Amino acid sequence: MNFIINLLFMLIAGVDEVGRGALAGPVVAAAVILDNDIDGLNDSKKLTEKKRNTLFQIINDTALSIAVGIKWNDYIDDVNIKVASEHAMIDAINSLSLQPDKVMVDGFPLDIPIENEGIIKGDQKIRSIMAASIIAKVTRDEIMRSFHYIYPMYGFNKNKGYGTKQHYDALKEYSYVSIHRETFKPISGMISR
Repeated sequence: MNFIINLLFMLIAGVDEVGRGALAGPVVAAAVILDNDIDGLNDSKKLTEKKRNTLFQIINDTALSIAVGIKWNDYIDDVNIKVASEHAMIDAINSLSLQPDKVMVDGFPLDIPIENEGIIKGDQKIRSIMAASIIAKVTRDEIMRSFHYIYPMYGFNKNKGYGTKQHYDALKEYSYVSIHRETFKPISGMISR
């Protein structure tokens, strides 16, 4: 009976990240411990911006704990995007106000002292990972939108730092700015600072 009670009250955090494939800006991870089910949760990439923003608010209002980890472009250049993504996820987990009993990670397991499981396409299968996906995406989109006001020529308000034609054209014309990732393969060596 105690096992069933413990299982019912197990705190499970979902973890996801966004920004791995961007040319500019940070990689942002979120960890979320949900209190109850939320209607409409899905992989953040499959939601409209309006729906993501609505769910972002609902998750913030109802989740037991939410935390975000951010690794900026200079850190990504120093350690590589895979390691930076893992570190952002670990930072998010470590920043939760409640210690989870288990962590469900979109993708692969993490090297952490908490029981965790990597789930391929977890952001399409596990509710807490879906919530983390939404928190990470909305947070990163807002960061990139703020950079648009500083560097409007790159179109960060629309491309969020990803490699669109407009972004590549702007790189050819204006070169890099401080939030670009120097080591991202499609642009490394393309333009010198």
